[in-house]
Amino acid sequence: MSAQLLNMAIPLVGMQVARKIPFDDPQVLFGMRMAYVTSQVLCLSAYYWLSHKIKTKNDTTVLKYVEPSPPMTNEPGKLVTTTNRDYDLGQSSSGLRSVLMGVLMMCFLHLYMKYDAPLFLQSIMPLKTVYDNKLVQIHLLGQPATGDLKRPFQTTGFMGAATNAKTDAKSIKEAEQAGVKKEQ
Repeated sequence: MSAQLLNMAIPLVGMQVARKIPFDDPQVLFGMRMAYVTSQVLCLSAYYWLSHKIKTKNDTTVLKYVEPSPPMTNEPGKLVTTTNRDYDLGQSSSGLRSVLMGVLMMCFLHLYMKYDAPLFLQSIMPLKTVYDNKLVQIHLLGQPATGDLKRPFQTTGFMGAATNAKTDAKSIKEAEQAGVKKEQ
C-alpha cells in the first residue's frame, strides 16, 4: 500500500473506530489518555535517541545546497553551507517541535474543549509520523542516505507543490555569485 493512501486511510478508519469507543466510561477514557501519553513519550524518546545517534555519528561531511526562494518573489534562492550533522540535528529538532506542538494542541482540544475522540487518532498518527521520518529511516533503521533519503530532503509545500532545495553545481555557483554581488 502506498504511503499517501495509508496517510489517508488511517485517519478515516481511525475516526470511524473512535466513534465506537465509549468515552463516557471513565475507565475507557483513562485508558485512552494513558495510550496517548505513552505514544507521545515514545515519540519524544525516539527524537531524543535520534539526536544522540546523530551526535555520536558526528558526520561532518559538507552539505551545500540552495534553499528555494519564497513563493511569489523574485529573490534568488539562498546558499546554505552546513554539515550533515548540523542539517540532521536541525531536522530532528523540527520533528521534536512538531510533537510538542501536537501535545499542546491536544491538551487544548481535550482539556479545554472537552473533545475525547482525537485521543485515539493522536495515539496512532505520531508513531507513524516518527516511523516515516527520513532521519529515523537513516539513523535508527540503518537505511542508506540515497534516493528519497538523500540530503537535503525533498519537502512538499502548499497544495502539494514541491519546494526542493537545489544541489546541482550550477545552482550552487549561481547562488555564490549572487551572494558576492550582494556583498559588493
